[in-house]
Amino acid sequence: MNDELDWFKSSYSNDEGGACVEVAPAPGAVRVRDSKDPHGPHLCFTPEAWSAFVTHAAATAPPLPKYSAG
Repeated sequence: MNDELDWFKSSYSNDEGGACVEVAPAPGAVRVRDSKDPHGPHLCFTPEAWSAFVTHAAATAPPLPKYSAG
């Protein structure tokens, strides 16, 4: 099923092997997986639950530096 979804990484991610997740929105669900294990298991959230998580994380986490290529 993972190959059928359009996965993307956060703009805060880089290719240096850090702790990154990928997200794939789908009708009625948001799937999340470990970018280092794309064929491994993934979590599935309702869009409402994912939105609540992202809103809470953005409101309570310290700002992260953006990585730039080059």
